[in-house]
Amino acid sequence: MRTGLKVLFGFIFVWMVVATVRTSLQVSLWDSWRGFSANPWAVATLYDAYGGFITVYVWVAYKERGIAGRIIWFILIMCLGNIAMSAYILRELLRLPASESVETILWRRA
Repeated sequence: MRTGLKVLFGFIFVWMVVATVRTSLQVSLWDSWRGFSANPWAVATLYDAYGGFITVYVWVAYKERGIAGRIIWFILIMCLGNIAMSAYILRELLRLPASESVETILWRRA
């Protein structure tokens, strides 16, 4: 399970970085905003994405003890989305001692 999750979130991280870089090399985010904002489905998808970002951030804020970590992860998640979220989960999986079950990444550390 642990290895499978590392592979999954590693793949998501790499896939999103490659997709973002590739797209950025083709067209600027700022240049495409007018056409994007005119499409109701594109806007709805953006709302849906940020709803998911906030949902994951609530869990991150629960796990992070310090205010600095909470602020940094909020900025990263709101700016980088799935790149930051997959990085956070990978970090948690890599920090997990071999003696603990994968489920413990869901809980706040003592």
